[in-house]
Amino acid sequence: MFFKQIKQDGDNFSYVIADETTKECAVVDPGFNTSAIMMLLKDRSFNVKYLINTHSHMDHAAGNEEIKSSFHAKIVAHKSAGVAKDIIVNDGDIITLGKIAIKIIHTPGHTPDSICMLVDGKLLTGDTLFVGECGRTDLSGGSAEDMYKSLFNKLMKLDDNIEVYPGHDYGPHPHSTIGLEKRTNYTLEKRTLEEFIEFMKS
Repeated sequence: MFFKQIKQDGDNFSYVIADETTKECAVVDPGFNTSAIMMLLKDRSFNVKYLINTHSHMDHAAGNEEIKSSFHAKIVAHKSAGVAKDIIVNDGDIITLGKIAIKIIHTPGHTPDSICMLVDGKLLTGDTLFVGECGRTDLSGGSAEDMYKSLFNKLMKLDDNIEVYPGHDYGPHPHSTIGLEKRTNYTLEKRTLEEFIEFMKS
């Protein structure tokens, strides 16, 4: 499997996942990194099958149409996403690239449509979980209660060795692991739901 984290301008991360045998490829969160993504795709001769948005904020979806028109790719997003989409995904769905399976995990909280993707021991977390932080819940559609459930009932139940690849470069490192985040991320300290809701207000 080919896997590349891309940061061109600002702090947004985009990702390219590909089956190197079939050259089938998915671009995750083509926001403001479009020129760097396009250069990589052409250099590697990848065929973009999917554009996957972890959520519909423009800094994660601004490049959708440019890449779609260049490669005739399908835009993949959660059913509640506000972006134009060709394929709707729900919690537990599997997207395939050649022999690569990408599992969709619905993780509302930052937005109602937020999803994470688990592929080959790597978890792409969008704006749900950052290195040392979690996504904010005070924007339109955000919910601290949903964020609590997504973090503690879903992501923190994954294996400690799973690598974490976030949607923004907010932490001391560009990626982490579930185990490291459990030990060091202050937003993941043990709290009741009520305590977490109050914590997120501050």
